[in-house]
Amino acid sequence: MELAGRTALVTGSGAIGGLGHATARLLAAQGADVILTGADPQRGAEAVEDIRTAAGGSAAGTVRFVAADLADTEAVRRLAEDAAAANILINNASVMTFSPTTEQDLAGYDAAFAVNVRAAFLLTALLAPKMAAAGGGSIVNVSSTAAGLGMPGMAVYGATKAALESLTRTWAAEFASANVRVNTVAPGPMRTAKVVAAMGEDMGGMGLTTALQRTSDPTEVAQVIAFLAGDRASYMTGATVAADGGRTAI
Repeated sequence: MELAGRTALVTGSGAIGGLGHATARLLAAQGADVILTGADPQRGAEAVEDIRTAAGGSAAGTVRFVAADLADTEAVRRLAEDAAAANILINNASVMTFSPTTEQDLAGYDAAFAVNVRAAFLLTALLAPKMAAAGGGSIVNVSSTAAGLGMPGMAVYGATKAALESLTRTWAAEFASANVRVNTVAPGPMRTAKVVAAMGEDMGGMGLTTALQRTSDPTEVAQVIAFLAGDRASYMTGATVAADGGRTAI
């Protein structure tokens, strides 16, 4: 298995039906020891059981859940200590705000930057040196098409994702000599359980804005994340890879 012997921390993975959960399933199927995180221990336990069931006993690695509120810097530090062996970090946890700039409350603004940017920054700062000391690793940040497209109502969310893409380039430059690669995946309209529950199965027709004329299943994006995490992407660092059905190409 490609990732046997690796340990992967996937943030925002503690609930079934999201991108983090789909990514954790793929990494586990490729043999990695996987650490899931989220705020709800009950949903986290369900996500762990789902991954174990999907593996059918064939996964080489272990799967466990660590409860963590990524808006709390001390909780992020504790998570980094618990996941000190990680040589794969997937910064996927995200708070989405949807509000016109003139109506955006500062509490929502602060919450989005705390989770989407600060938590990823702190986890990277704490774990990348450990990866380097162990011979290297891979960090994959999860952005969005909102980072590069002007979308009304998504000023704050888009700004957090643009910040993450900028950090990707800087981190790639800072950690390359230590054999720690850093890349970003930017998904387009995606049928996560949370989005479908909020917007309906057709997601307000968002799929029609893409070249492929459809939304994606989270697993399609997770495949790109898993590729960047593994050795098949060994010559890639500092890249932002669009997994958006051609949304940013047209």
